[in-house]
Amino acid sequence: MNPDRAVLLVHGTDRPGIVAGVSSILLDFRANILSLDQYSTDADGGTFYQRTVADIADLRAERPRLETALEKKLGGELGMTWTLTPTSERKRLAIFASKSDHCLLELLWRHRRGELDVDIAMVISNHSDLAADARQFGIPFFHVPVMGDKTAAEAEHLRLLQGNADLIVLARYMQIVSDDFLHALGIPVINIHHSFLPAFIGAGPYLRAKERGVKLIGATAHYVTKDLDEGPIIEQDVVRVTHADSAPDLARHGANVERQVLARAVQWHCEDRVVRDGNTTVVFR
Repeated sequence: MNPDRAVLLVHGTDRPGIVAGVSSILLDFRANILSLDQYSTDADGGTFYQRTVADIADLRAERPRLETALEKKLGGELGMTWTLTPTSERKRLAIFASKSDHCLLELLWRHRRGELDVDIAMVISNHSDLAADARQFGIPFFHVPVMGDKTAAEAEHLRLLQGNADLIVLARYMQIVSDDFLHALGIPVINIHHSFLPAFIGAGPYLRAKERGVKLIGATAHYVTKDLDEGPIIEQDVVRVTHADSAPDLARHGANVERQVLARAVQWHCEDRVVRDGNTTVVFR
């Protein structure tokens, strides 16, 4: 938790001078660049992305002046979008879950081992099944039933979350969140689901996958937008299966992929490795 370390994310139309501009400003503030990753969709007018990690002398005191310099150069002269985030500012997570425990427990386990460097503020669920699991890890658990109209439940969610979270993780939360809720929330939301969509929508996807003889089981983690399951993708993975796997086997393989994919997506977001640009992302690993 170096108080002088920060991550600078930059993206916008590619042009000469971006890397030099970033480097010169950081040099002016006696920064030591530890890593610099960049990507361009096309050197001739494409979109440029850069992630820089640097130790900046007296960051806390110099941050206002540094941000002014960055905005003048990057935002003003170069027309780039940028963010500067001290690594000491740990993200605060709220995890939503229902009855399935595999994704929730993966996040809680990684957090306890120190592999997920965040603060988990709470677990919220529309069922009480996972209360003991959350409390075993010392995480507050809130049971908010969802009965028909989601308005009352979402109002309670907003009350619990107000000022307490920087990121919402839907860890197999089996409820659709409304556009009004997302708008009122005002922070990113990450979801995980199996990658059979749109072929096998609804209940029993693994049974139908078995009946169709699928050979790959996958999962997708993405940011949530008003368009269900169509937000910018952060991470995906697959595992091969065979005709000998039963529907429960497929479900078990799917759960393993889901928990790994979600954990990676959450970690990359919290380490400021993801640049979200419209309906796509660039992930610096």
